[in-house]
Amino acid sequence: MKIVFMGTSEFASVQLSRLIEDGYEIPLVVTQPDRAGNRGKVTFPAVKVTALEKGLPILQPERIRNNEEFLEILREISPDVIVVASYGRIVPKEILELPAKGCINVHASLLPKLRGASPIQHAILQGDREAGVTIMMMAEGLDTGDMLSRAALEIGTSDYPELTDRLAALGAQLLSDTLPRYMAGEIVPEKQDDTSATVTGIIKKEDGRVDFAAMTAEEIERRLRAFTPWPGIFCDYEGGALKLLAVEVLPVSANALPGAVVRSGKEGLDIACREGVLRVTELQAPGKKRMAAGAFLLGHRIDPGTMLG
Repeated sequence: MKIVFMGTSEFASVQLSRLIEDGYEIPLVVTQPDRAGNRGKVTFPAVKVTALEKGLPILQPERIRNNEEFLEILREISPDVIVVASYGRIVPKEILELPAKGCINVHASLLPKLRGASPIQHAILQGDREAGVTIMMMAEGLDTGDMLSRAALEIGTSDYPELTDRLAALGAQLLSDTLPRYMAGEIVPEKQDDTSATVTGIIKKEDGRVDFAAMTAEEIERRLRAFTPWPGIFCDYEGGALKLLAVEVLPVSANALPGAVVRSGKEGLDIACREGVLRVTELQAPGKKRMAAGAFLLGHRIDPGTMLG
């Protein structure tokens, strides 16, 4: 069986590694172009790193839509199926229809919930008890294809990197179990209930801004877990952004306006929220290094009643 793999992220690289481990013929790996990171240093997509380690052919087209040269390469390979995971671009109709068994996608949510670009972050943000992976047949819509299999796990207190790793492992096992059954025609695809669908967008830096008046302490704590390592969470402080790097939800209520500091000391900085109190135990002030909140407060007075955010 010939499989073309399309993916970019670390989540996708785990899926590729499992296909290699399972012994499939992979004549081509397609991933996004290399990008300039911090200080202009070029970084490779995680999938490219895995493909290079295994000696697999790689293509990194800037675009795949209306790209006749790329389409001709796929035609020459004539894959039995294309497996897509966290590629980061919409796969056009002419590619979806090219393989004999179509294209299948490893999507990190329990579809039809959390379609789109950031399902893992939003599962945490929403306070969902479970997250999961769906293997689906790809269609022209955004994650609208018929489902082949699903698997779930409990989120617990996982942050985004931890949950991504757990879901990547779950997805790899699910793909390994599902692919041979799908190719053998042993799975009856299940249509999604579009009336239950939700859609997630691309995370932006501004999404990390905390609004104590609009958010509960629990929501802010979830926001930090969802937005670790990027964009993190922050509030306004002395004309800049005060980064909140570690927080706890305190089992108390505050008789104070949301955003007001209710206590500051060696344990941290306690801030009233729309509901509840958030304790900041690690932070980074503008122009400063990250440090324990108690240590920061030894040299910077933030008295009770100070308004943040």
